Amino acid sequence: FAQSRDGRISFAEPGIATGGDVTGFNAHDRWLMGLLRARADAILMGDVTVTMEPEILFCAESISPNDAAAFTALRKSEGRAELPLVVILSLAGKINWHEPCFQDARSRILLATTSAGAANVNDCDCAASVEVLVLGEEVVDLPRLVTLLYESYGVRSLLCEGGSRVFANLLDAHLIDEEFVTLCPTFIGRTPTRPRPSYTEGIAWTPSDAPYSKPLNLRRAGDMLYMRTQVQYK
Repeated sequence: FAQSRDGRISFAEPGIATGGDVTGFNAHDRWLMGLLRARADAILMGDVTVTMEPEILFCAESISPNDAAAFTALRKSEGRAELPLVVILSLAGKINWHEPCFQDARSRILLATTSAGAANVNDCDCAASVEVLVLGEEVVDLPRLVTLLYESYGVRSLLCEGGSRVFANLLDAHLIDEEFVTLCPTFIGRTPTRPRPSYTEGIAWTPSDAPYSKPLNLRRAGDMLYMRTQVQYK
């Protein structure tokens, strides 16, 4: 995630809702995101995150095209597929499969949804390969999903790109190992009529069960700080 100085991850308004709007589309941040994608077997995100940048293919070269050759070579050297598997969480199952991000025949999409969501899935008429997994009646069983990704899809490195509710629920299920957070100098603010999310929403912990983030390293480029942490659980 990219986080503002006051702890927000999005301006949450039409046209300015992405993490890039928080970082100012900073080149160092985009390179780091490209590196994380390059080293991921799969990328996990919620359906709202997909709608924010539907024209972007979810791979390293789309976020940092100048380093595409290096990222491709890295994936090949580490024995990964040409593109990471894209795992989309959706309770409702309503995905616009005509968006540009689904029009690359190399892409593999896994839609993890509920029983009701599966009934709402439209015709997956797109160039990408799409598979639908039903993993619960009302909510997606995240531990079961992660186990399936490991056992059936060979996923050893899973990158979560949000949103904040997806990340919070993964934390609550003790499924996050590390964080990569870009700390930005921008203040975003919020009001009752203009809410701006933090990067955990929908879950509230207490001192006795709150996850703990142990810093591993911190780097600076310009006015940005790049933090890597190890998540620990009680």
